[in-house]
Amino acid sequence: MIKKWLKESNYTVVFTGAGMSTESGLPDFRSANQGLWEQKNLAEVASIQSLQQNPEEFTDFYRSRMVGLKEFAPHKGHYLLAKWQKRGFLNSIITQNVDGFHQLAGSDNIAELHGTLQKVFCQNCGTVYESDIYLEKTNQCTACSGMLRPSIVLFGEMLPEQPFEMALEEASGAELFIILGSSLSVSPANQFPLIAKESGARVIIVNREPTQLDSYADEVVHDRNIGDVLEEWDGFLK
Repeated sequence: MIKKWLKESNYTVVFTGAGMSTESGLPDFRSANQGLWEQKNLAEVASIQSLQQNPEEFTDFYRSRMVGLKEFAPHKGHYLLAKWQKRGFLNSIITQNVDGFHQLAGSDNIAELHGTLQKVFCQNCGTVYESDIYLEKTNQCTACSGMLRPSIVLFGEMLPEQPFEMALEEASGAELFIILGSSLSVSPANQFPLIAKESGARVIIVNREPTQLDSYADEVVHDRNIGDVLEEWDGFLK
């Protein structure tokens, strides 16, 4: 059935979560013994309050995350999604991830719900920079000397309006909605599969563990690498 759905869909949307990133080797937030929650109280250090009240600790933490990010790269699943976009089999991507690996693999038309660590911006004037400037031991804007910060959503902040509105539109317009590597436990992001389903889309969930939305899906894949699953499906599209 998946082969038929992939070929026949006129509008396919992919939604990616932490499982997409961990296949590249990146730690997620909650994995036992290795998740970022195990190392820091992220609700404190990765918060808007920390940025304002403990800027040195905040900057050091995110510099270390950006340095760590450079040790990893997109995996074959990222590249297959980019290939599908170029061939017209995939229309857009909604992601909870902040690694920017979809873009590095060549994808576009991406709603980054939580922003990206590949860029920083000035808290004062809004000027956007590549993250390399942050790694050069400066957290000051060259335009106005305001403080630079990563272009991500911090604890205590709302999701940015533009990607959120884009995600709503894409989910509502999808004929096929594919979830890759998300536990679907974080709101409001976990509402997009439901919106897609209610709008008439077929929903496929690929995740290591069961999710609370498995019963809504038309097809569920557990206990497999995302890259391997996409590689198998890619064979259907040749």
